[in-house]
Amino acid sequence: MSAIEIRTATVDDVPQILAFVRELAIYEKAEHEVVATEATVAGSIFGPDSTVHALICEKAGQPIGFAVYFYNYSTWLAKNGLFLEDLYVTPDERGSGAGKALLRHLAQIAVARGCGRFEWNVLDWNEPAINFYESIGAKPQSEWIGYRLTGQALLDLAES
Repeated sequence: MSAIEIRTATVDDVPQILAFVRELAIYEKAEHEVVATEATVAGSIFGPDSTVHALICEKAGQPIGFAVYFYNYSTWLAKNGLFLEDLYVTPDERGSGAGKALLRHLAQIAVARGCGRFEWNVLDWNEPAINFYESIGAKPQSEWIGYRLTGQALLDLAES
């Protein structure tokens, strides 16, 4: 059995990151929403002003998953938090420990950086992910409702 390894992504990983993003979008039934390109992924994750970080999960030297994260802030804790934007493991490697290895690595980063929280979102229909997250001690946050401005609504508010 090959060991699972986690490493910091580099700009050379951009094609693989975009491929994983598309695979994740297909799984989440939202492939039509992916507008990212290799150029925009490279600029947004690896550009000079980027606040985003990415990890690659490998087994036997082959990429089998990834995670993208950034730091947010809690005024109540007066500490940064680590927010996991995306985590994806290829279907044939689910159950291999890759997802847990990615989450453990991210938790270690959060602890090393003094973060007060490690948070992420999951689609309400994704029972396998929900069960997995709860099995490692994560708790759903039901008292908050997420809101989002995009497209014309975002432009309208910015211009108002």
